Amino acid sequence: MANRGTSRPNGVGQTKICQFKLVLLGDMAVGKSSLVLRFVKGQFDEFQETTIGAAFLAQSVCLDDTTVKFEIWDTAGQERYHSLAPMYYRGAQAAIVVFDITKPEAQAYAEDTGLLFMETSAKTAMNVNDLFLAIAKKMPKTDTQNPAHAARNRGLTLHGTDQQPRRGCCGN
Repeated sequence: MANRGTSRPNGVGQTKICQFKLVLLGDMAVGKSSLVLRFVKGQFDEFQETTIGAAFLAQSVCLDDTTVKFEIWDTAGQERYHSLAPMYYRGAQAAIVVFDITKPEAQAYAEDTGLLFMETSAKTAMNVNDLFLAIAKKMPKTDTQNPAHAARNRGLTLHGTDQQPRRGCCGN
């Protein structure tokens, strides 16, 4: 079971904190919300309400000297919300594709493309924490709470003060 909300020192009294955007994708009624609610709150509701647009939740896991904070976006699976999906998964560092296990070939596809494949059950909690822990282990461990590291992690290039400011369309 993943350790949630605890920190472990890295030998010098500090813990690295890494933050990642993670999205859940999949068809309607495959268990996206149930999976994330089991992970974040340890709960399962047999009659989970349908997600409208997307839902946002957060949870952390601890790996040795690093706390991995997940910003989790649970996207709606209904066809009418598909056009909104890119807005929610833009900038995500990881995605979980949730699907009905009775669909054929998913494991073969994952193996062929080098993706992590894990069967889970939100109802019984089987492999739910293990899934998020496995994802956390695969993520780069750059301290995103340190401003210098956060800028590098987001792909920002910081320029010196010798550059001229850009002017708007009206000379401002």
